[in-house]
Amino acid sequence: MSKFDYSDVDGRLLKLLLAVIETGSVTRAAERLGVTQSAVSHLLDKLRAITGDPLFVKSGRGIVATAHAKQLAVQAHELLISMERFAASSTFDPANWDATFTIAANDFQCDVLLPPLVKRLSALAPKLRLRVIPSGIPSLEMLRDEHCQLVISPRPPDGSDIMQKRLFNDVYHVFYDAKERGAPKTKVEYLQAKHVTVVYAPNRPLDLDAWLLKRGVERQFMVMVPGFAAVPSFIRGSDRLATAPSLLQGYLLQDFASCKVPVPCPPIPMYMIWHKRHHLNPAHRWLRQALEDQTPYRSR
Repeated sequence: MSKFDYSDVDGRLLKLLLAVIETGSVTRAAERLGVTQSAVSHLLDKLRAITGDPLFVKSGRGIVATAHAKQLAVQAHELLISMERFAASSTFDPANWDATFTIAANDFQCDVLLPPLVKRLSALAPKLRLRVIPSGIPSLEMLRDEHCQLVISPRPPDGSDIMQKRLFNDVYHVFYDAKERGAPKTKVEYLQAKHVTVVYAPNRPLDLDAWLLKRGVERQFMVMVPGFAAVPSFIRGSDRLATAPSLLQGYLLQDFASCKVPVPCPPIPMYMIWHKRHHLNPAHRWLRQALEDQTPYRSR
């Protein structure tokens, strides 16, 4: 009979199990948790003895979780959430918040919203670690399965257990290299120009591009890139145009001139989205407020 019992299970072991499952590697799990590989191996041995299961088996050059480990991972998520609720209180102090908080966001949101947030967290919650993952088209499962605790996106998923709050509205501008060309002043000039746009994988155009195309506004896309971060390289030194959120004027596209789009365009709403289970959590409420306080503006 094993000398271990349920009281030997703690938050470290639960986090370890999830880290190894999510990374598929003892080495990467150690890096995520900030411990040595030998520490991970030791804790895995302890967890194997407690559960009576190998938990992970070799597969090629990596490892994969056993069926039992995957079942335990679901329970581990729930237990960690319960432990977080237990530790949280109305006297929450951000200075002592020692955790990893995961936010899902694409490059526009990352560039505009998250650096100011990190600056504030560094000052007020120095022990908090922020992990950023791509949001793509946000799904309910991202929040329900605790892949992240917060999503920033113009596309809130629809679910009775999902909550949201609009952070701001932006508008689209046309960006161009003023050394190479002037602003497109008419619809004809705009449509005759060559354009750069963003197409997220797998083959997902910007909402704006799909919106305009449905209304018969068809542009010449000469360059398609996977994110806004790549746009500057393809308009600099050329006569190409890029239609992008105006807020990027102060960030990625600050070296370029801009003007209003000479055709009607929809606004760009931006939401923060979270699961109902975290709605009253004082730590999460504090972070959501911190993010809201960093927004460039609330409406436009």
